[in-house]
Amino acid sequence: MFDYFFHILDSLVAAFTLNVSWDMLFSTYWFLFFIEFPRYYLLEIITAVRFKFDYKKRIRRYEQARHMLHIENPLVTILAPGKNEGKHIFKLVQSLREQTYRNFEIIIVDDGSDDATPIICKDLEQAGYIDLFLRCRVRGGKASAANYGAYFARGKYIVHLDADSSLDRDAIEKILVPFYYDKRIKAVGGCVKVRNADESLCTSMQALEYLKTIQVGRMVTNQLGIYHIISGAFGAFETKTLRQLGGWDIGPGLDGDITQKIRKGGHKVWFAEDAICMTSVPVKWYALFKQRKRWSKSLVRFRIRKHKDILMPNRNFSFLNFFSNFECILYDCVFNYLWLFYILGLLFKFPEHLPEIFVMGWIIRLFFSICAFGVIMLISERSREEWYLVRYLGLNTFYTGWFLRMTRLIAHTREIFFFSSYKDAWNPRKLQSWLKWKEYN
Repeated sequence: MFDYFFHILDSLVAAFTLNVSWDMLFSTYWFLFFIEFPRYYLLEIITAVRFKFDYKKRIRRYEQARHMLHIENPLVTILAPGKNEGKHIFKLVQSLREQTYRNFEIIIVDDGSDDATPIICKDLEQAGYIDLFLRCRVRGGKASAANYGAYFARGKYIVHLDADSSLDRDAIEKILVPFYYDKRIKAVGGCVKVRNADESLCTSMQALEYLKTIQVGRMVTNQLGIYHIISGAFGAFETKTLRQLGGWDIGPGLDGDITQKIRKGGHKVWFAEDAICMTSVPVKWYALFKQRKRWSKSLVRFRIRKHKDILMPNRNFSFLNFFSNFECILYDCVFNYLWLFYILGLLFKFPEHLPEIFVMGWIIRLFFSICAFGVIMLISERSREEWYLVRYLGLNTFYTGWFLRMTRLIAHTREIFFFSSYKDAWNPRKLQSWLKWKEYN
């Protein structure tokens, strides 16, 4: 198969009249072959194949833990903070009422909504669809609302959800089971997928990205013990541990921040790849650009500034914590700037062959994307439904290789030099200056 592929590449090289050797090919596309491929493709292929063929062992462990869960049958608090999410609340509540695990309470926290959310939630509370509705008349941010709801939580575990999410029928059960794998596991992240994938080209590309970076990517980091982030859209926490750590810190980026705090506390985190949460993603490119800028700024703020001590030798030092943070900074930030210099180098080195170089790079990345998609289809529990996304693989170079990378570069630069997250409109204005003072004093 590989011989056939290299034969095709040879033909294409000749067609573009690029009289280059394979050494020249690798030296030209060194960033793809030596930085991207080992981390984002080869490692994922190896880990996913191993994961797939370890099926019987995983099922046996799962069934044992599931049995222990149902014997204990702990009360679980479902916590969903949000602002102006009235139109999504009923869909969320309906998906919760269909869960296979039934011993839970539902707490909805309204973070200063100015739409009909309070009225809708009050009606649902009176009808018995939710157990407790809390309203913050003045917006304090998602972390503040989550902490407010957590104060009233009676469950042994808190399952944190975005208000616009909906769950598979067995999602609550599957996100709780890993707590019974190991007593050191104090937080579990669920697998988030795109609900509105067919709404636009923008949402379709995000659907493909979520499959690659969340379902497969987080499965890989989980197997390596360096799982980075529990998604704010769907995560479960031991209530006692969450309270001991002081809950979610006020400010943006609460999902990455709380994951860091749990790891630094000496606890383990886990990724439940089969606990499926569906969420809506931005439909327009500009909305996506703003969202990813906010996410990328959080990486600099929390991994490089706030939790920089995780990289330093101290009494609580952990190699896995160090490597988890270091790997994220290296690939998501440092290598982005290296990529920029790589592209500029190609522009100056081969100005007369840029079209050929661009096309050849696209072909190489397309081959990598096909391999990655094969891994996705191997792992995904709904591969038949997601197969149609193969048609978008040809655009993946432009989406992940250019759009998302440039977005991260802009966000990282603004955060590193201008501390722009403290002025983010998503962050309530009353907290902006206070947060900056608190984190630097």
